[in-house]
Amino acid sequence: MKSILIRAEDKNIYERRTPIVPQDLAKILKKTPTDAFVEKSDKRFFKEQEYEAVGAKICQGMEPGDIILGVKEIPVNKLLSDKVYLFFSHTIKGQKDNMPMLQKIIDSKSTLIDYERITDAQGRRLVFFGRFAGDAGAINILWLMGQNWQARELHTPFAECKQALHYHSVKEAHEHVKQIGEKIKQQGLPQEINPLIIGVLGYGNVSKGAQYIFDALPVERINPEQLTEFFKKGNFDAHKVYLTIFKEEHLVEHKQGKRFELQDYYQNPGNYRPVFDRYLPYLSILVNAIYWEPRYPRFVTWESLAALKSAGKLRLQGIADITCDVNGSIECNVKATDSGSPAYLVHPETRTVTDGHIGDGIVLLAVDNLPAELPNDSSRFFSEQLWPFIPGIVTADFDQPLEKSGLPDEIKRAVIVYKGELTEAYRYLTEPLARALGV
Repeated sequence: MKSILIRAEDKNIYERRTPIVPQDLAKILKKTPTDAFVEKSDKRFFKEQEYEAVGAKICQGMEPGDIILGVKEIPVNKLLSDKVYLFFSHTIKGQKDNMPMLQKIIDSKSTLIDYERITDAQGRRLVFFGRFAGDAGAINILWLMGQNWQARELHTPFAECKQALHYHSVKEAHEHVKQIGEKIKQQGLPQEINPLIIGVLGYGNVSKGAQYIFDALPVERINPEQLTEFFKKGNFDAHKVYLTIFKEEHLVEHKQGKRFELQDYYQNPGNYRPVFDRYLPYLSILVNAIYWEPRYPRFVTWESLAALKSAGKLRLQGIADITCDVNGSIECNVKATDSGSPAYLVHPETRTVTDGHIGDGIVLLAVDNLPAELPNDSSRFFSEQLWPFIPGIVTADFDQPLEKSGLPDEIKRAVIVYKGELTEAYRYLTEPLARALGV
């Protein structure tokens, strides 16, 4: 039977999450007695004493653990041999920056299980941080825009909003945004930003998290098909915030004019072209909460932003790219940020960016680990989904081939590397590995 270890996150000083919270570790140890270690950390939200109280031992380094549980990527120089790793590896799209890490796991004869690929038989994800990226992204874009507008002498109640990491919980943040919403009802918003129209790309868990925050404001929802007519009428209410949710059918159209079919789009994205440009002139804030891969069309390009800017039709003042695919669906997202410096200003006319969120330009939020700003709620939510799989991993026989190992089926689907070899489902990574490493 293998020991488990919860590692100390080291992506940045703001990463305070844990994959397993103390109360769920207690359940694991009760169901499958084993040794549990917790790597010493001075910033993890849950304290070491809480883990010790349920039977864990505090340690330095990852050596005592056979099964190492983390959240974000592990630095190459910290990877050990013959271990079983569980974390978000960000390798399944062949991400160049993480290929050296993947190669080290292969060379070290270790096993990699990626949370993103823990799914049921229908391919639905079972372990995720869910809505919390959306919660944090919505909170932060309201905070950033409040600061930006205030610096431009556009005084709004959003100036009272705080960064997500300064709220103890989503509930506390929601209540505060609700209070801000009451002030908007009473005072209204400056004419310069009226109508304040927020567009959200996507309708899944991340989008729902963002919508939960926005719905604390005095919101009126507008269907995408109604945006043009709404804007032409000009009957705007400065005491409201307008919210529009976009689905895939609003973002692309078939190149041959055929009716949009969601499954066909997923399977044959090359048959579709982007049409989101038709909505861009009306939006004040854009929140990107939709899954994207390079084979899909981009939704916002430098060219479209520059064209609107030169025509004097660019209303867009802020983008929360929660999905945060650098140079991806939002082309002007040129680099990821962290919570200490979460945004930069985008200048469409020159296709350049400058750091900070005060000044002229489109404010772009590009933090790639937003749930870390809500470590209490997000860790509890994640741990509740993950812990039931851990006993099956602890009791599995890793001396056997993968199919005979005894790992739960949901976990087998998430095994990218097994004892130093890419599994069949992930052999496609051989090519990006070779390309990234210059082999």
